[in-house]
Amino acid sequence: MSVLIIVFLTAVIALFSGVFEQGKFARYIGILGLIIALYVSFMPECSFFDHYKHMYEYSGNTALFTKISIVTTLLLFFLGGFAFSNHRSHQSELYALMLFALCGGIILFGYQNLVTMFLGIEILSIPLYVMAGANKTDLRSNEASIKYFLMGAFATGFLLFGIAFIYGSTGSFDLYKIHDFGVANPGNVMFILGVLLILCALAFKVALAPFHMWSPDVYAGSPSLITAFMASVVKISGFFALFRLMTLGFTGVTHEWINVLGVFLIITLLLANVMGLAQTNAKRMLAYSSVSHAGYIGLVFFGMTSLSTYNLAFYLFAYSLSTVGVFMCLIWVEKLKRETSFGAFKGLAKTEPLLATAAAISMLSMAGVPLTAGFMGKFALFSQAMNGAAFLVLVAVLGSALSIAYYLRLIIAMFFFKESTFKSSEKVTLTYNIVALAVIVLIIILGIFPDFFANMFGL
Repeated sequence: MSVLIIVFLTAVIALFSGVFEQGKFARYIGILGLIIALYVSFMPECSFFDHYKHMYEYSGNTALFTKISIVTTLLLFFLGGFAFSNHRSHQSELYALMLFALCGGIILFGYQNLVTMFLGIEILSIPLYVMAGANKTDLRSNEASIKYFLMGAFATGFLLFGIAFIYGSTGSFDLYKIHDFGVANPGNVMFILGVLLILCALAFKVALAPFHMWSPDVYAGSPSLITAFMASVVKISGFFALFRLMTLGFTGVTHEWINVLGVFLIITLLLANVMGLAQTNAKRMLAYSSVSHAGYIGLVFFGMTSLSTYNLAFYLFAYSLSTVGVFMCLIWVEKLKRETSFGAFKGLAKTEPLLATAAAISMLSMAGVPLTAGFMGKFALFSQAMNGAAFLVLVAVLGSALSIAYYLRLIIAMFFFKESTFKSSEKVTLTYNIVALAVIVLIIILGIFPDFFANMFGL
């Protein structure tokens, strides 16, 4: 909880820096606060917060996923100076909202109670509704904001109905008491209905088909840095919340929800990758890519072992690194060309080879090409799922094969055109080059030495 308090206070200070017309310093305030929070996350939790363990517990898994989300947010903050250059009048609000959303994610990493989970989801979601519409003069951004808000409110209704059914049948919001009730009463209809409603609500949050309809339009309309935040930090938070709930609270009725989840994954893996092939806009392609990765990550629920949580963390970190690598390239191109079609990336490698290389390696990692972090992440999840759902793994492998085609389209545009469409005077900032190099190195190191992940996060 110490980390949560530090991130919250950082958000408040960043927000009020705008009041004193010092919004340009909000990014530096955020970076400093996140570095402090990351340092504190490696330290033992203060015993004072033991009083709140029935609502929120900072366990080893909570610490691991908190570190991953902070590192990802920190990388995105480094990109913010250029990405938010046209938002100078409200930069402080955007950085503060990102930090407030991160607070919601941190709550979801350690909740012990359905009420705490609901608060975490809402604290995570509400800032995103605002940030999606940050480009006030862009109709697509306005559409993204209102669509995300309306669909989010619809999903919240499912969530609250589910929680009401769970409480009505068990008489408790506590995950351990809910678990005991599920084990003792696996045939309780009200309880099972509550579980399925909550599963549908959380499937919306992580963009599992058929609850993904909001994702392409919201991702395409939102500012690109916010889209990167949604595709990485929000997905980390949403998936661990789903994983924690299903494997801790609802294990007594696993046979009731696991097949429903399996159907969601099949639809997700096939639909997202086929739709990704049909896209001509890089940003929308990455939106469908994000949906497809929700399908790969969902395999963690099948053939579960003692390493399942670790495999989930590794995959989410590898995917988040790749997301940062691709979106930093997209942000730069979008700023210069005012568009994100595949054609806008033609010849990028001739002008900015490091940026293009980071994007290419990131997409190869997303596709699961060997010697990348994404390959090791997929290999771990697929190997685990083979023990309980071989057919799902087959569908996932087919989806991965399809995904290579649309990733290669963007790579070909960047590397295989004779002439560059970018002016030599338009150079990427030093910060972007440093982040690009960091992403390349981490993806390759984790692909060759996956145990480095455990060393990196103090496991």
